Amino acid sequence: MTFDLPRRLTAEALGTALLVCTVVGSGIMAETLTDDVALALLGNTLPTGAILVVLITLLGPISGAHFNPAVTLAFALRREISPQQAAAYTGAQIAGGVIGTIMAHGMFDQSLLQVSQTVRTGGPQWFAEVVATFGLVGTILAGLRFREPAIPWLVGLYITAAYWFTASTSFANPAVAIGRAFTDTFSGIRPMDLPGFILAQGVGSVIAVLLFGWLLRARYEAETTPAE
Repeated sequence: MTFDLPRRLTAEALGTALLVCTVVGSGIMAETLTDDVALALLGNTLPTGAILVVLITLLGPISGAHFNPAVTLAFALRREISPQQAAAYTGAQIAGGVIGTIMAHGMFDQSLLQVSQTVRTGGPQWFAEVVATFGLVGTILAGLRFREPAIPWLVGLYITAAYWFTASTSFANPAVAIGRAFTDTFSGIRPMDLPGFILAQGVGSVIAVLLFGWLLRARYEAETTPAE
């Protein structure tokens, strides 16, 4: 079954909104319930991984469940989505991300639009975003090649792990990063720190497309019988 572009864009905006709402909302809840930063991060991590499984399973058949301009960039580079559709997807994702932040603030009785003061910058964090996005895009590409039905779980589990093994807590998503710039809560990022994160995420996506494009391309050597 195929869906027209308005339905696909709505699915992308809705999925990204619910994803960011989960990231920001669980961060606010965790920060409210505990002063232990490690426990708060765990409270932020598990809902994010879980909602990804749900959203990709339910909305994937409609739009492909990118919810992420870095993923859309990967498919555009692979010529599996046109540049015009990729631009439309990216716009829907960014709009959804901002809406998701507003939704989370509304549920927790906070100012609907805020500006984050959380500093997230520097070489190690940028490199972490390259690694995080590379791994995410690679997981998706390899999943499509070998275990397509498992992609919701693969992505959810990867992001759950990447929250903890990356210095940046694995944003790996420009739309999510932009959405998080509008919350001055546990999961925020200063707007001035966005360019470094977004550039790093784009670099990670491009590297993943190049490496996994080669790695996943089957090449068979002809069997030869040694001369007697």
